[in-house]
Amino acid sequence: MPSREPLRTVLFDLDGTLADTAPDMHAALVALQREQGVPALPFETVRNQVSNGGAALVRLAFPDAEGDRFETLRLRFLNLYAEHYLCLETRLFPGMETLLQAIENQGLNWGIVTNKPAWLTDPLVRAMDLHQRAVTVISGDTTPQRKPHPMPMLLACEQAACQPAECLYVGDAERDIQAGRAAGTHTLVALYGYIDDAQAAATWGADAAIDHPEQILPWLPAESRVGIASQ
Repeated sequence: MPSREPLRTVLFDLDGTLADTAPDMHAALVALQREQGVPALPFETVRNQVSNGGAALVRLAFPDAEGDRFETLRLRFLNLYAEHYLCLETRLFPGMETLLQAIENQGLNWGIVTNKPAWLTDPLVRAMDLHQRAVTVISGDTTPQRKPHPMPMLLACEQAACQPAECLYVGDAERDIQAGRAAGTHTLVALYGYIDDAQAAATWGADAAIDHPEQILPWLPAESRVGIASQ
């Protein structure tokens, strides 16, 4: 149910919540596998692991890699992604742009809290032309701790000039909900993101789960609830 506390800020996880980055992450992983002469993993196998970050994707593609070899593959994957695939097919999820406009039109603000490192987050946010709209962008290395620790969430609230109780955080991973709850924000699970049945999102303790960005609208002040079904 929507909060009785007036919301001032909506914060989003990046990969799998605000933006559909899986096609580009998959393309970079396939390029790495081809370089290494191993069969490429299908998109369906990779998609629901994207929110777990580059290391998880490399482990998925190269399960036997360890130590220095694993680290070499991980860095090569990230460099391929940054240099060639960062924002080729990445898009906001359907309905998200109009939701962002609804937030902005109401005089509320929004931002991003991601575990993606800043050297990947910042150019991606700029490429999507969101850098002047987001009131805060917190990356995985912005603070000494990253999600599920509440520190990134608390900094985002500070930069957004809101109290955690005035903030809604939307994410598609358990650590997102853990971080939001620890910081004192309201939390929503984005089921449209990179979640499969094995992740048991219903057990994460979020305030609610949503299947589409339009379902965030009831959490906003009434004046901002514009229809986005056509988006």
